Amino acid sequence: MNTNKPITALAFDFGTRSIGVAFGQSLTGSARELQPLAAKDGTPDWEAVQKLIREWQPQRLLVGLPLNMDGSESEFGNRARKFGQRLHGRTGLPVDYVDERLSTRAAKQEAFERGHKGNYARDPVDSIAARIILEDWLRARS
Repeated sequence: MNTNKPITALAFDFGTRSIGVAFGQSLTGSARELQPLAAKDGTPDWEAVQKLIREWQPQRLLVGLPLNMDGSESEFGNRARKFGQRLHGRTGLPVDYVDERLSTRAAKQEAFERGHKGNYARDPVDSIAARIILEDWLRARS
């Protein structure tokens, strides 16, 4: 991939009830959190995903890959890969998988600093995690 040409990307932090979403671009290396997608057992409303694609027009999609601390892939990682394969199949856009180890911890810490009360079921931090994943990916390409 040519790292000199600006790239726009949507990042997804896969979850079974909520899928975090962030948009970013390589020109400034910045990313912003978007509204998370509701999911039923990891399946989003695919029309809502298509709407995001139409609105933000990313060139690339990123999916956070939950790995074990030793780098091996977890069972949940297999589900995230399947989600990424479905994203590619439905959009035709290239999908990159990004190591997301510790992104949820960092997202919870950031949310706490913003005044989050700790009820992650009611107020998920998935889009913060998606933004962190995307920023890490952008940083690795700069």
